[in-house]
Amino acid sequence: MQRYILSKKNSITLISAILIALAFLGRFSLDNMAIFNWSLIIASILGVAPIAIQAYQALKVKVVSIDVLVTIAVVGAVLIQNYEESAIVTFLFLFGSYLEQRTLNRTRSAIKELTELAPESALKQMENGEFEEVDVDDVDEGDILLVKTGAKVPVDGTVLTGEGHINEASITGESVPVSKKVDSEVFAGSILENGTIQIRADRVGEDTTFGRIIELVEEAQDSKSEAERFIDRFSKYYTPAVLVLGIIVWIFSGSTELAITILVLGCPGALVIGVPVSNVAGIGNGARNGVLLKGSEVINDFSRVDTIVFDKTGTLTVGNPEVAEKEFYGRNTEEALGYLASVERESDHPLAKAVLQDIGETTFSTVEETEVVKGGGIVAKIGVHHIAVGNVALMEKENVKLSEKAKKDVERFEKNGNSLVLTAVDGELKVLMGIRDQIRPGVKKDLQNLKKLGVKNLVVLSGDNQGTVDLVARELGLTEAHGHMLPEGKSAYIEKMQAKGQIIAFVGDGVNDSPSLALADIGIAMGSGTDVAIETSDVVLMNSDLSRLPHALGLTKSTSRNMKQNITIAVGVVLVLLASLLFSAWMNMSIGMLVHEASILVVILNGMRLLRYRLRG
Repeated sequence: MQRYILSKKNSITLISAILIALAFLGRFSLDNMAIFNWSLIIASILGVAPIAIQAYQALKVKVVSIDVLVTIAVVGAVLIQNYEESAIVTFLFLFGSYLEQRTLNRTRSAIKELTELAPESALKQMENGEFEEVDVDDVDEGDILLVKTGAKVPVDGTVLTGEGHINEASITGESVPVSKKVDSEVFAGSILENGTIQIRADRVGEDTTFGRIIELVEEAQDSKSEAERFIDRFSKYYTPAVLVLGIIVWIFSGSTELAITILVLGCPGALVIGVPVSNVAGIGNGARNGVLLKGSEVINDFSRVDTIVFDKTGTLTVGNPEVAEKEFYGRNTEEALGYLASVERESDHPLAKAVLQDIGETTFSTVEETEVVKGGGIVAKIGVHHIAVGNVALMEKENVKLSEKAKKDVERFEKNGNSLVLTAVDGELKVLMGIRDQIRPGVKKDLQNLKKLGVKNLVVLSGDNQGTVDLVARELGLTEAHGHMLPEGKSAYIEKMQAKGQIIAFVGDGVNDSPSLALADIGIAMGSGTDVAIETSDVVLMNSDLSRLPHALGLTKSTSRNMKQNITIAVGVVLVLLASLLFSAWMNMSIGMLVHEASILVVILNGMRLLRYRLRG
């Protein structure tokens, strides 16, 4: 029965609100006191039921919670026939609880989704040399496995034969597929986009990088237990104090009505609604401005953040490689670009899309005698012309001489963190393109706003090479930059900073970011990121708009201040009411309740101010 009543708390809250509205309608519109009283009595009985159960459960474990005080105060209000107060107090208490739990209840679906992403089967070489599909759990270290185009790599291993491009976004977070050849390392959960490879299993099961990601998320979520809310901590002292005060007054005065009046006036109506109304107003403002804040715990912790750690790809950068720089040499540039587009149209290399997108509309030619040069690029024939498209090594192999200017351009492009695509026509260099992931527009200003809001350290951790990460850090003015970081490396770095007393927020968007998102004091996911990242995080920036991050931080700071103001107002009013009741002759039930209800209105209006919050530029 207790479980059933508690499961219907939200329904009881709604019914209580309807009954209270009916009561005031009966009194002021119909002038019917019977409707007024009985509606409030029923609302009081319904409303106090789940609160009384929670009070009983708390007392069973020797905790005097606010539920205990509310229950006694409501019963007392009913005994002295003050049904209006009893009904309103129970409704406010239940409604506040609903507002809190609506944003705080989150499941562990992230773990389930991570598990679903893990490889389930593998093509294992049997004793007769043939490859057969087996369960991934049946793969042992040292086994030889076959991975075909489009398949997931089942375990961590080393390439024995073949080559291809592997999408490692689930591990490193980098969107550009990585070229793999003999002796290259591959990770479980990554996807072979083209080619066929045979690998030797080096790490299997929970020992794989992907397996460790799942384990890290589990551990991080376990270590991040819900902190006890301030109101609950305060009630450990406040609730027993009011109860003791009421008992003392009853013993010395002999007045049951006075003792109950103390409990009624001491009932924390403004206190129990003050924090939730600030919380829901802050969350409402965030939702309207593209920020999802998952509860008051998040608001309090986020407001104290002094270090923000960013993943690079998809967070500080757009996540799609684009042509960032280009140089042309000699004449007939348009013709050379047409040849380049014609050759790249035949390629499935990840950089080819960026080249084609940059060139746009052009005249395509028929490509003949195409040859893929391993680790170099493509050599082809178009009409009478010999075309070479690839890296510097391919140019050397094709005896394409680079001028001093071209050499300097190549050095400059590489220094800027670009992947290079050179195009030669009949042995003469015509086009040099530098391709890299672009920094999100406006990110630099966003980071400056974060510093103005009190963030001391801005750090980037990325699976990309150190040179590219350093370039991003220099452009954006970041405090630290670390490349070649796998998920466990990012998590270890966050733990190290937390051990130094720093309060960490981590911003990311991929499966690989989920351990760091869960481990950080505040995990912030980009809205276009994976479901796992979003579920694991505490804050979601909808539409992946990083400009919402300064607004989110400023909003949580204002909301945290607002909560404290409401707590101060609520406690202050209660203390004044109790002191006036005990030490003055003018305080009575009517005046006390008028002030009590006014304090509830004040904290609600104070909280509603957050709906108009805007970050000052």
